[in-house]
Amino acid sequence: MLGKTANAIFWMFRYLERAENTARLLEAGFRMALTRGGDAAGEEWRSVINTLGMETTYEAKYGTYSGPEVCDFILRDKDNPECVMAMVENARSSARLARTSITAEVWEAVNEVWMTLKAALARPVREANLNEVLYSIRREATLVRGATYGSMLRNDIFHFARAGTFVERADNTARILDVKYHLLLPSLAHVGSRLDAGQWESILRALSARRAHREVIHSGKPDASGIAELLILDARLPRSLAFCWQALSGNLAALAQLHGHESQSNAMVQDAEAALSATTIDDIFDRGLHEFLVDFISGNQAIANAIAEDYRFTR
Repeated sequence: MLGKTANAIFWMFRYLERAENTARLLEAGFRMALTRGGDAAGEEWRSVINTLGMETTYEAKYGTYSGPEVCDFILRDKDNPECVMAMVENARSSARLARTSITAEVWEAVNEVWMTLKAALARPVREANLNEVLYSIRREATLVRGATYGSMLRNDIFHFARAGTFVERADNTARILDVKYHLLLPSLAHVGSRLDAGQWESILRALSARRAHREVIHSGKPDASGIAELLILDARLPRSLAFCWQALSGNLAALAQLHGHESQSNAMVQDAEAALSATTIDDIFDRGLHEFLVDFISGNQAIANAIAEDYRFTR
């Protein structure tokens, strides 16, 4: 496979996963803002922008943080090259570059994402229909995954697609978790409070982990340590960090087998997965959850860079 095609496949699925997870983060921020209100709600919206790394671009255009402005900026603002609509357009462009390597079902699903969101984001999104738009983004991304699973041959194209998905999902799960613990919780005085519980509940919703939390932690109470352990170390949860690196390791191993040799990215993800498996939640909290997540995001990006180098990705 040409490096250009591999790159297009890898990034097509990264962009789609990023669009979905941005919608999930925006939903979490919206719910948290509703629990606080007033000036405090503005801080919640600011934290969402900070987590997405958009503060410089946002503040160059807006002076304050309000729900309508943040939502419009993240979802559809033409001055924001990282908005959701731009991500979906990039995914569609990548799909067109790799059109001969994907099935008709996958192409049609990606094209449907683009058409649906182009219509939904043709005008500013208001709080009254925000949930509907965010649900639409998540639903359309799920349709692409379904088409991929149901129609694609399990070859190198499929494994590049899945590798892109899990690299991006790991990054976004870490960021969504960090927005709660490091940025949104105002002070230690709120730990264990109704505000604290409500924010953890929003994180579980954003990562589709509420049911898993009830089954794993039978008390059902949003305990910080238990939730962090579920989202970081429980390899049964499809959006946990452990699951993402385990799946990524499997896809890279399949690529190595198809190409006849292991590369730098294989060794990196194997070492990272082993280190994460040997880590306990107490180790993470003793070190500092924010510090752990920052290092995780950095290590995840290093693995992504190694994949691009190993398989000679070109634009």
